[in-house]
Amino acid sequence: MLTAERMSMWRGRYQMKADGRPVAVWDPSWWRTGGDFEVDGRRFTVRGNGWGTRFRMLDEAGEEVARVEKAGRKHWTVVAGGRTYEFRRASLWGNQQELLTGGVKAGSLRRTGAFSGDVEADLPGMPLPVQICVVGVQIAIWRAQQNAAAG
Repeated sequence: MLTAERMSMWRGRYQMKADGRPVAVWDPSWWRTGGDFEVDGRRFTVRGNGWGTRFRMLDEAGEEVARVEKAGRKHWTVVAGGRTYEFRRASLWGNQQELLTGGVKAGSLRRTGAFSGDVEADLPGMPLPVQICVVGVQIAIWRAQQNAAAG
């Protein structure tokens, strides 16, 4: 289980914990959609396109580790390590995403607090850096949606 707890109301940084153990800090980008994090001594950058529907996760050498396609849509995918992970939004108004295996729910990602913005993810079989990327992308999408609703 991966959790993301907002560290401050002002900066938007999240402490990522795997089974209760701190593993990374998601640091959102000020200028572009996405963020940065470090896990096990490796630094990763996640950046979105101008519409926030496609994201790329790069390692410190600039090599693509994962790619998120159709982010924010009802059905979206993550490609990493030669595998494609399929997701779907559980409902039009909800804040839960479901990880699918063969069309069947195998995991989930959801916001645990409307005001705190904390997130809980159960993404079995997915490498930890890719899980952090998925949670970070979802945080970026929810943040963009909140900003659009407020503006």
